[in-house]
Amino acid sequence: MSNADQEEFWTSDAGPNWVAQQENMDALLAPVLDLLLDRTPLKSGDTVLDIGCGTGVSVAAAARIVGTKGHVTGLDISQTMLDLAAQRTTATNASFLKADAQNHSFHTSFDAIISRFGVMFFNDTVAALANLDTALAPGGTMTFAAWGPAPQNPYFMVPAKAAIGVLGEMPKVDRTLPGPFAFEDSNRVLGMMTRAGLGDPGVETVHLDLTPPGDATETAALLLKIGPAQRAIAHHEADAAATARVQEAVANAISQFDTDLGLRIPACIHIYSARKPA
Repeated sequence: MSNADQEEFWTSDAGPNWVAQQENMDALLAPVLDLLLDRTPLKSGDTVLDIGCGTGVSVAAAARIVGTKGHVTGLDISQTMLDLAAQRTTATNASFLKADAQNHSFHTSFDAIISRFGVMFFNDTVAALANLDTALAPGGTMTFAAWGPAPQNPYFMVPAKAAIGVLGEMPKVDRTLPGPFAFEDSNRVLGMMTRAGLGDPGVETVHLDLTPPGDATETAALLLKIGPAQRAIAHHEADAAATARVQEAVANAISQFDTDLGLRIPACIHIYSARKPA
């Protein structure tokens, strides 16, 4: 079973938006990348596979840690995002691979597999994790960052509620299906990791603040391009006037997170980990 729908979505739909907003998204999610790398036991000389590497910020960060004696391979299903990743990554110890991690035949073993929000979109998560395990060297580690429970992530829920307040209700979605919250239930995910045969599966739940680079108005404009507000606008086929009202409502809603340091949006992040027996 392939992830063709996800490939189309991240190449032709979401991918161009992420490319256009790459700097803003990197700044917003920087605390999550820092957390992921802090929890990943990388060392100089390691070989790393980055799943769902997107536009490459995590590849570049991991490449700095493993040094010139190591290597990082960034894998993504979206050519749109990989094109920018290759363009902006200057590290000589990094490369990129367009592939579906669920069924790609890996001929290289890696010391570590990492992912920042890149593992929640598999059609068959158990099959995907089992396949990734074949790419892990004995004693190697997997470390994945995924969104925790939706109600604890106002980055999604606050703009969604604001958009619904302006445009009306959206169809209910099954959050266990491929999407940002497919890994929110840690017990369910740990069960899938066990069924996939991963060694020593575990999870740590961390609360942190996301750090959007702009003020409430600028961040609202970003959230109208990526996330639930954008989907609400598309679903309701909102015109320019309605879209402007949504942006104003989102800006007003997220202004509650304004601090002396700028916007700080609370987030709940699951860090999943596994280690292959040596």
